[in-house]
Amino acid sequence: MPSLPTPPARIRDIVIVGGGTAGWMAAAALSKVMGTQAYTITLVESELIGTVGVGEATIPMITMFNSVLGIDENEFVRETNATFKLGIEFAGWRREGHSYFHPFGQFGVDMDGINFNHYWLRWMQAGGGTDHGRFNAETEAARQGKFGRTGDGRPTGLPNINYAFQFDASLYAAYLRRYAEKRGARRTEGQVVKVERNGQSGLIESLLLKDGQTIRGDLFIDCSGFRGLLIEETLKAGYEDWSHWLPVNRAAAVPCAKVEDPVPYTRATAREAGWQWRIPLQHRTGNGYVFCDQFISEDEAARLLMTRLDGAPLAEPRILRFVTGRRRKSWIGNCVALGLASGFMEPLESTSIHLVQVGISKLLAMFPKGGFNPLITDRYNAEMEADYVNIRDFLIAHYKITEREDTPFWRYCKSMSIPDSLATRLEIFRTRGEAMVVHHELFKEQSWFAVLVGQGLTPVDHHPVADLLSEDELKLRLAKVRTSIQDRVNGLPGHQQFIDKNCRSAAG
Repeated sequence: MPSLPTPPARIRDIVIVGGGTAGWMAAAALSKVMGTQAYTITLVESELIGTVGVGEATIPMITMFNSVLGIDENEFVRETNATFKLGIEFAGWRREGHSYFHPFGQFGVDMDGINFNHYWLRWMQAGGGTDHGRFNAETEAARQGKFGRTGDGRPTGLPNINYAFQFDASLYAAYLRRYAEKRGARRTEGQVVKVERNGQSGLIESLLLKDGQTIRGDLFIDCSGFRGLLIEETLKAGYEDWSHWLPVNRAAAVPCAKVEDPVPYTRATAREAGWQWRIPLQHRTGNGYVFCDQFISEDEAARLLMTRLDGAPLAEPRILRFVTGRRRKSWIGNCVALGLASGFMEPLESTSIHLVQVGISKLLAMFPKGGFNPLITDRYNAEMEADYVNIRDFLIAHYKITEREDTPFWRYCKSMSIPDSLATRLEIFRTRGEAMVVHHELFKEQSWFAVLVGQGLTPVDHHPVADLLSEDELKLRLAKVRTSIQDRVNGLPGHQQFIDKNCRSAAG
């Protein structure tokens, strides 16, 4: 009788290289989902190596991550000096003096099997108002500085409020560290000086630290930041450079004093060689100038940022340097890269933490029991590539669709060539008002609609089903949508009022 093949040794020891947001998100999720009974989870980081850690804005999928961890949201908000976020205001992107809002929720309600946007387009093209934000609850709440949690399961007939958070990234990492260590994850202080690999398989076997410690593992997660200690320096994943389409490659970041109650949204203001973020937290405001050093020097960008703060600076500006793009492979052998180690596409739409979350969820879904199946790693890499490419195209659209030609940077962006995948999508949207989003994409129809119309690309036509309603019926339905949004927003407390009642931090 033939003998059965010996199964590969079970994976037990998980080693995370690097802390910060990505490292501690991974440790928290693994300690919660996989546990520390059958696995050891060791995170290696050095206090001598800083993290990017600035004021961080997120998108609504983070609420799912917190739910998986079982985190109490009010506690989380207090511990990270967080505020709530309903979307992003884009100031000056289409042209100087113009602004629009990219909200997290739907516009209106879908009717007769098609997106509400088509009904708005018909109404607008017939002479109706051009402010589509009036049909979105998050936009109206942001305009009025209001926020509240909805969607508790009780039928109200009113639209829900979708939201994310704005928080101190360093405090978030510290919060997740406490969470992970409480569940058995272990932190080791030290700097990696050598990576040992198996001579036959090429798999990583251990890390040698500067103090002489050896950290052995079966699965290694690279959260070492832009450096990519394992995925790039050791395994040579290669990097796909997207600077042609996303030319910004520097950021000057500085916090300033709080001068007003925090608004429930992030602001992105177009500048001469890039854009400036404003992220209001409970205790301070995060600011940064994201720019391309081919069009402005680091010193000049930092100087301009300091003149554009709305409060007293609390530090000297830090310069962060990066290349937009992604690793050609996020998973090689027994190493998975997360966060900046796997790629970076700038913070314009707050996708950095989301991509960490996506990488973790895919790793958990495809988690190896014993050995490493190249079919699984290929699938992981293909799915991560698709996510990066879809987000890349969405970001490029912010720069490409513009009326601005007032500086060399904006002239470059307006005239630059773009990927075929984006060019096709833009042409379809221009002709019939649809982004043709597929189910796995992060940014759905309402996001493409908000940004493309906001940037100035108004479709010339709409779906034919939207023409089947009579003019009176169309007006009646739009009026009902508008009324429900007004009723929802009227019932919300002020953003600061909500924080004061539920989740004010000690520093707030």
